[in-house]
Amino acid sequence: MPEPRRPTSRHGLSRESALLGHGPPPGVPGYDPRAGVLDMPPEPRPPAEPPADLRDLRELVPAAEPDRQLDDWGRSQRVFDGFEPLLDVYYRHWFRVETEGVEHVPADGGALIVSNHSGALPPDAPMIMQAIRHEHSNPRPLHMLGEHWFKGYPGVSMLTSKLGLVAAHPANAQRLLHDEGGLVLVFPEGQKGSRKLYWQRYRLRRFGRGGFVRTAMRAGVPIVPVAVLGAEEAMPIFAHVPLLQRLTGLIYFPVNHASPQFGLAAALMYLPAKFKIRFLEPLDLSGYAPEDAEDLALVQEIGEQVRARIQLELDAMRSSRRSVWFG
Repeated sequence: MPEPRRPTSRHGLSRESALLGHGPPPGVPGYDPRAGVLDMPPEPRPPAEPPADLRDLRELVPAAEPDRQLDDWGRSQRVFDGFEPLLDVYYRHWFRVETEGVEHVPADGGALIVSNHSGALPPDAPMIMQAIRHEHSNPRPLHMLGEHWFKGYPGVSMLTSKLGLVAAHPANAQRLLHDEGGLVLVFPEGQKGSRKLYWQRYRLRRFGRGGFVRTAMRAGVPIVPVAVLGAEEAMPIFAHVPLLQRLTGLIYFPVNHASPQFGLAAALMYLPAKFKIRFLEPLDLSGYAPEDAEDLALVQEIGEQVRARIQLELDAMRSSRRSVWFG
């Protein structure tokens, strides 16, 4: 008996033909258009390894070097000690600094010190450092948060880092204040404060957008306001030269008794104004949670409170001052 013919469709193609959109019969390997005869066979996946113990990485951390006395931020106690005789001459004999309320700076734990800023080459930061170093019952190293433009000048960047300057970044501030429990100095006025003209002296500029308040809230540390009197007269600014500012790449190019005629030597030509540094009562932020730092209205309100306290203290200190040079 003859074998029955398979059903066909048009043009003699079977109904199961791939050319008509049908796949191969069951059990018959089909054609994969994505397959390549030159492809490498897939490599077997290695078995999953247990997660590494991060404690093993401690061996990669370099050992402490007591001889260098260099901390993680680049501050060198050896370099600072080398500059201290010069700083002491300014502190004790040239500016004759009078310090009040230094006991308001916590003896331990983190604290954010907030001060007014002034002077073409601001002398307020090193004088605050020396005040804590000489007058406090438990002197501790003080780091200062500075603007990123310092990093654009290699010589300045290297020196200021060794003296305690740290780039102003929230992560840096959080680690210094919360993780390490250190003292941090910040000038919320920034360069707007240091470039004020002489007739604008002791008129505090806006304290930014309250970044220092958010920093203190997140770290859970108090804010210690500081009022500095005398820096405006020690290195006054009478005018700015925009053309020379653009040519030199500086953030401003001041004109005063020493600049630009004495060049770099102007950095040592401070006028002998009498300095007064007053540390005010700390502002306790322990009642706020880190999440409160996202409340912009609250942050601005606290920032304005700190600014107003410093402004009122400066006004009182100026009204009681008899002489710029003798206090």
